[in-house]
Amino acid sequence: MNILTKFSIGQYVYGNRSWLRIIDSRLKLIILFIFLISPIWAGPVWRISLVVCLIFITFVSLLPTRVWWRSFTLLSLLSIGIGLLSLLASSDIQFLDSPIRDPNELNLILESQGKWNILEIPSYKIGFISFGPYNVSKKAFEIGIKTSTLIFTLIHSVNLVLLTTSQEDIVWGLNWFLIPFRKIGFPIDKWLFQLLLALRFIPLVQEEFQNILKSVSVRSINFKNLGFKKSINILLNMVERLFLNIFLRIDQGADSLLSKKYIPININKFKNLDKITPLSLVFNSLSICFIFIAIFLRKQYGAL
Repeated sequence: MNILTKFSIGQYVYGNRSWLRIIDSRLKLIILFIFLISPIWAGPVWRISLVVCLIFITFVSLLPTRVWWRSFTLLSLLSIGIGLLSLLASSDIQFLDSPIRDPNELNLILESQGKWNILEIPSYKIGFISFGPYNVSKKAFEIGIKTSTLIFTLIHSVNLVLLTTSQEDIVWGLNWFLIPFRKIGFPIDKWLFQLLLALRFIPLVQEEFQNILKSVSVRSINFKNLGFKKSINILLNMVERLFLNIFLRIDQGADSLLSKKYIPININKFKNLDKITPLSLVFNSLSICFIFIAIFLRKQYGAL
């Protein structure tokens, strides 16, 4: 199993089939910040709208399906699972709307119990294990939506940008926004160079993870015969070996950089020199319209 090709998370995929590649990197960074920042202090309607918008962009982006469907499916299942865990973990917690407790608090809770709960699960018994009764409150339902949508929005929006934008374009776009700080005296070039190294280090981490999995599969370890404790011990050893290999790669990269006495850093050379076409003008104009519409809708309908 080749993780680098089947799960292209955080990697730039070369190609010309998607219109997302045509959009200017600076506009993509602004749209990305909208997806990352706008869910803060936003209601469930806005969070769900962002998820629907991301799914729509993914399906109409014209990216090859083999590039994104595995990571998209895995992320969707992960988001739904964490949302369900958040919902169930907070369902028995009762919330009061008023910060001042009323002396007749118990009576108020009993009277408004029907208003707070949106789902009541009776007790069930499967074998010797009993479940319930369980009450799913409105607050718990909102927490489940917030956690699941936030995880999906943060990871998938960043992944779409990294899939369709080269590391050099991302660094140059950030450099364009940080020009005022450069004039003040901040070492922007060094910071962006470190960011570029971090972006290029993502495939190395995935490669080391893939090597660990291959080494375990080649040895054909039977975890059923080992038992629980020994299986956990092997998993911990795998994690330890993964981090050791990653730190070794970091050490090798640092030694190669230190071997050079002087490293010229010029972020401006990363500027995209592609010619402006009518198609790029159309998609860049649509992106600007999308930015203004998103800001307007967030202000009007995105509040808690």
